Amino acid sequence: MATRWGICSAGKISHDFTVALKSLPPEDHQVVAVAARKLGYAQEFAKKHNIARAYGGYEELARDPDIDVVYIGVIHPYHLSTCLLFMNAKKNVLCEKPLAMNTKEVQEILASAKNNGVFFMEAVWTRFFPASVEIRRLLAEGEVGELKIVKSEFGVPLMHVARSVRKELGGGAMLDLGIYCLQFICMVYREKPECIQAMGVCLETGVDETVVVTLKFSKNRMAVFTCSMGMQLSNDAIIVGTKGTIRIPEHMWCPTSLVVNGKETQYPVPEPYLPLNFTNSTGMRYEAEEVRQCLLKGLKESAVMSHADSLLLAEVEDEVRRQVGVVYTQDCQ
Repeated sequence: MATRWGICSAGKISHDFTVALKSLPPEDHQVVAVAARKLGYAQEFAKKHNIARAYGGYEELARDPDIDVVYIGVIHPYHLSTCLLFMNAKKNVLCEKPLAMNTKEVQEILASAKNNGVFFMEAVWTRFFPASVEIRRLLAEGEVGELKIVKSEFGVPLMHVARSVRKELGGGAMLDLGIYCLQFICMVYREKPECIQAMGVCLETGVDETVVVTLKFSKNRMAVFTCSMGMQLSNDAIIVGTKGTIRIPEHMWCPTSLVVNGKETQYPVPEPYLPLNFTNSTGMRYEAEEVRQCLLKGLKESAVMSHADSLLLAEVEDEVRRQVGVVYTQDCQ
């Protein structure tokens, strides 16, 4: 039977996720309903994607008995309330990253998932790309020897985007872009850093424009990442070990090629049936399929992006923001 999806929010990321779902077999994945704050937005989205039901409110979607899992594509200041709404209605949830505004909110979401006995995963889509699967295999087999350093950067000009620069909308480079660099480093080392040092440049609005972070892990293993919404960076990542290197040459957040000890392999994503808003978005199909497989096995979380992984990201993000001087309203509650 197909996994029946409900889409929460009719924005750009929800559009791309729905397009990605359509690249999977219809007997495996089916979009049953979409909800937006205004009925008109939901109806327009439903028409574009050929979805049977459109709701002018998230509560209606939460009450729909024909939904197996809800994809939450609202902006992150609203993740907490939206996640709680659906999980209290006993709905399984895939929620966009960053999962929440801080560790306290993340803990609340994870506790709700546990209390309600539902599946829950933060949509860190990068981890499910074939290139990422291959990286984990290479690391497990010791392909590059003992790990020494991981470097990553993600920078794109976003100063013209209101959501990115306004504090009340959860703006800032760390939560929007830095999370990709951080999750990559955490995927490689699979532990909490022993030491975190962060420096950054903040805007007058109180959010971080550019941040540079150095992390030290056990066995003297290091990591460095840079994120910026003020400039274009090379957006690559590299893992260096005693026997060689693994490199993602570009688009490290949605990788379609890997260079292992100088040899490049391509991992193309499927073509979309409608124009996309973001790079390589059909790659969201891989996280959607992970959700399906977890549900079929009766799991409440994914081993690839676990609840502990989400908590670790939030804890490091909080410490980086503390050192850089970014404080959201949610931090004071």
